[in-house]
Order: sequence, then C-alpha cells, then structure tokens
Amino acid sequence: MANYDLLKKNPFYLKEEQIAWVKSTLEGMSEEEKIGQLFCLITYSDDEGYLKEVVHRYRPGGLMGRSMKLEAVCNTTTLLQREAEIPMLIAANFEAGGDGLIAEGTNIGPNSLVAATKDPDFARKQGYVCAKEGLAVGANYAFAPVIDIDYNFRNPITNTRTFGSDPKMVRDCGVAYTKAVQELGMAVSIKHFPGDGVDERDQHLVTSVNTLSCEEWDATYGEAYQACIDAGALTVMIGHIMQPAYSKKLCPDIKDEDIMPATLAPELINGLLREKLNFNGMIITDATSMAGMRIPMERKDAVPYTIAAGCDMFLFTINLDEDYGYMKDGVKEGIITKERLDEAVIRILGTKAALKLPEKKADGSLYPNLEEAKKIVGCKEHKQYELECADQAMTLVKNNQNLIPINAKDYRRVLLYPLSSGESAFGHGGEDIGRMMKEALEKEGFEVEVFQPAAGFEGMSASQKEMADNYDLIIYAANLATKSNQTTVRIEWAMPMGANCPNFQAAIPTIFISFANPYHLIDVPRIRTFINAYKCKEVTVSAVVDKLLGESEFKGSSPVDAFCGKWDARL
Repeated sequence: MANYDLLKKNPFYLKEEQIAWVKSTLEGMSEEEKIGQLFCLITYSDDEGYLKEVVHRYRPGGLMGRSMKLEAVCNTTTLLQREAEIPMLIAANFEAGGDGLIAEGTNIGPNSLVAATKDPDFARKQGYVCAKEGLAVGANYAFAPVIDIDYNFRNPITNTRTFGSDPKMVRDCGVAYTKAVQELGMAVSIKHFPGDGVDERDQHLVTSVNTLSCEEWDATYGEAYQACIDAGALTVMIGHIMQPAYSKKLCPDIKDEDIMPATLAPELINGLLREKLNFNGMIITDATSMAGMRIPMERKDAVPYTIAAGCDMFLFTINLDEDYGYMKDGVKEGIITKERLDEAVIRILGTKAALKLPEKKADGSLYPNLEEAKKIVGCKEHKQYELECADQAMTLVKNNQNLIPINAKDYRRVLLYPLSSGESAFGHGGEDIGRMMKEALEKEGFEVEVFQPAAGFEGMSASQKEMADNYDLIIYAANLATKSNQTTVRIEWAMPMGANCPNFQAAIPTIFISFANPYHLIDVPRIRTFINAYKCKEVTVSAVVDKLLGESEFKGSSPVDAFCGKWDARL
C-alpha cells in the first residue's frame, strides 16, 4: 500500500493538491516508467539527439549537467523539460558557485575558502549565488553542500571541497547553505553520507572507510547531518563509504567481509539515516560509476540492491542499456519489491512537487529565459560577494621572518617558481598561475623572472652567491588542485635533484603561496612565510598581492591544520 502520508512531513510539507499530483502521477505510470524515474543521468553538452534519446527511451527522473556555456545550459534544460512528460530534476555540483554548471558562473568558494572567513554567512551567500544562477538557467537541484569533515590532510578528494576540520563550522556552513538554496526553490543534497575525510583514500578509486566510533560519529558528522536535516534538506547523497562501527552496532552478527559501503548497506540507510536521524526525504546515490561501489559487489546485483537497500535514486550508469536491464531484472526478480519501488518513486515525485515543478511546467516558468539568465549569472551583486569572500579568507599561515608587507623598492627582483598540475578538477586547476602572478607583480613595479631548471646535473647549477646577488625575493605560487582519480596531492619537484626545491630560502627571503591545496607545508616545512588562498582565480591573486603589499590585512583563519601535525612545519 503506497504511503503518501510521508509527503506531509519534513522535508516535503506538501499540500493536499500536491499530494494528489504525486498520487495520480504514480498511479498512471507503468512499471517501466517507474524504473526510469529511479535514474539520474548526465550530459556534457546540449546535443539534441542525445538529450531526446535520453528522455524518450529511458524516461529518467533527473539529469546532471557538467559545466557548459550559459546558452548551452539553457538549451539543455529547456529541451529536457519540454520533452519530458514528468518534470525532471536537473542537477549540478553547485559546491562553490554557479560555475558548477555555467562556465560564466560566479565562484564564491571553494568551501575551505568560505570557512576561512570564519563567518558561515558566506556559506549563505554561496548558496544564494548557486541557487540564483542555477535557477536562472533552469536547474533545480544542487549536489551540495559538502558536509564532509577534512580530518585527514592526505585525503586527495575532500581537501578544499570541505568547510574544514572543525565539525561546528562544517555544521553551521552546511545549514546556512541549505537554508539559502531551498528558500529560493532549489533542492540541496547534503553529502557524502556517512561522511568522507577520515580515510586518506578516495571513494572514486576504492571503497573508503569512515573509522570513527559511533560516539565520535554522532558528535561530528552526525551533528552536521542532523542539523541540515532539521533545517529541511530535501535530499541526501549516499557515498561509497563504509562506517564499520555503526554497521556492527546495527547488525551485531555482521562479519567484516560483509560490511558494505553505505550505498549497499541497508543498516546505514534505514537504521542510521532514516531512523536515528529521522530523515524522511529523497536519498540519491553518489556516482555509481565509482570504483567504491563497483568493487564490493557484482554489478548485476549492486544496481538493484542500492534501491532495495533504501536509496531512492541511482546516479549515472556504467552502461546505460546494461544498468537499466539490471534494474528491470531486479524488479522482475523481486530484489526490489513493488512496495519499495513505489516508495522510491513517491519520494522522487514528492521532491519535484516540493519544488513546484508541475505548477512551473503548467505556467511556463519551468523554462529559462536566456536574456534574464544573462543578467543574473555573474552579475555585480554576485561578483561583489566573491570579492568580499576572497578578501576575508586569505590566510597568512606563517610570517616567521616578518617579511610582509613587501614593496617593489626593497624586493624589486623577484624569482617566481610556479607549481601547477596543469589539469582541471571540480571547476579549478589548470590555470596558469605563473602567468597570473607574474603579470600581477609586474603591474606593481616588480621585475619578475620565472625559474627554469639549469641543464645538466650536480655541480652545474647556479651558485648560491649568484642567486643572492641576482634576486631580492623568491615567490612560490602553487596551483595543485584536488581531482578525482588521484591518490595524493603532493609536490613533484623538477629534475635534476629537485631543482626547484626551496634550496635558497635560508639566503633569500622566500614566500610560498598556495592557490589550491592548503597542506603544502608537509613538503616545504622550513618555509617561513606561507599563505593559503584556497582557489586559483584572478580575484584571489589580486587579493593576495594587495595583502603582500600591505594595502589590505590578512583576515583569514585556517579552517584546517595547515601544519599537517608536523612540529617542524611551524618553524
């Protein structure tokens, strides 16, 4: 018997006419149409042929878009909503700003930059910008906020995506973001339950582990999830992360080899999230293409089991036809019962009703207006928030040589060491930090030379006297961004013999500025002046240079242990 009463409660709070829409829609659907609603697929472009095939052949409940040009996003969302019989959830990784979907969008974050301001109101502004810009182009679903806690500096994926390692700051920022986004009519997805950031490994590559005890989890991740749930978060994203302490507490006889990631663990979905935390909203998996889900269980079993275990929506596929077939087989074979299928679809439809998608489709407001979108995306108000956040967040971690402020008179000749991965990830990385810093410093009157390793081997490098005679200041500018499929974020030094290591820092004043990863002191512990800027954008380069020159104070406070627990990093 379908339970529509759940739609009257937090987070749905549906009116009778909205519940009636859910009921009539569900009752009018075939089994195959219900199965289609379980899927949230993906697009990288506004390719009309692909999008029409997706809508008409698979009838998915939602679709996530990667970053595209504004006009392409509007084309995509308009086509999807016009072609779909049931309005679709259209999502993006709105973690840092509107640029999670729109190439021209504003980037307020990343989250560590927001947390460095010490003011959760910037998380509210971050959420406001995400929702305003996303809604303007037809999106309605944010795969955010990230309420993971960055306990392990070696984790290559959480890093700047988190609000740091202080559970209270993570909780407060998560709540501020959640309220701001949903007040504007976009759904959030608090993630990645049961919580990333304890393990040093990446769930994209392995099934990772949250090793906290139940009591530790309750006081940290549990508080963040509970606060966001109480604030009305419509959805939760489940990670491919094990939480052995709770699996064992809720299933005392479970064997270690039978402990599964949360996406395949009914005790975590139902016992911990649904019952203990009292979450009644829609549950979506994290990307099911990740190795963290693919490793523990054969695909044909795992696909339907995620839904049977308690997830409502299945994010992405490995092979569209194959995974749809596995889901259909799961229903046919009773792995997913008729009752469980209906319950999942009710929550999916309930989320759409809570966002008023049926009404918006009826009155035409579901479709974006391109000219209006252009006025909103990247507008002056949003850019001002970005400037304010950058100004408040720049963090002087170490100033042990009392070098700052500097000026072009005393430190005119600068040797610049750029460090960059050259690859884009999560909306940042790949920017030419060497060019950006060189131009910014030269504009202020400095003479800047970019370091080039000398040819040859030991004994052929420039002498220390030559270096000291030629340069007044050395600046390292690092842009080594976290990204999927990494196993670590560390500096790889140039040959020969680490030619670009800070070998001259004892003889020449040296500053290290990180524009991505806040943990580089693990690799340059004796650097005496160290700055974290958290993202590599023109706005942070400008803010850092202003503060280097003393035109503005450093106001940020590190949201993580930038010293990585190493005593020598403080020297």
